Amino acid sequence: MALKSKHQVEPMFSMSSMTDIIFLLLIFFMLTSSFITPSGLPVNLPSSKAATVEMQKVSITITKDLDYFVNDKKVSQSMVEAELKRQLVGNEGVVVLHIDETVPTKNLVEVAGIATALEAKVSIATRPN
Repeated sequence: MALKSKHQVEPMFSMSSMTDIIFLLLIFFMLTSSFITPSGLPVNLPSSKAATVEMQKVSITITKDLDYFVNDKKVSQSMVEAELKRQLVGNEGVVVLHIDETVPTKNLVEVAGIATALEAKVSIATRPN
């Protein structure tokens, strides 16, 4: 007596559900990763033991040659305030200072004073110790 099943189970594995899971994980990690954009300018940042992560809206960079950049756009020292005003319009008032460790403190205080006068929150970027 030969009993045969009417429903045959195929030994094939479908990859379509696996690709759905991979794409969902990819989207999840893209959305939950931090959106901090590092400055692409060559600046030797000072080190610090205490560190907090700040969402960067406007970046001001001063290189060791005293070149000023606002969001990677080179500006003169006298035009920093005007460019900073233009960048802060519509943005949350957060300014991150990327200042080379060899730059005199006078320049740091000057730029921080301009940002504070424009009612922006000022943070100084450092590298972890």
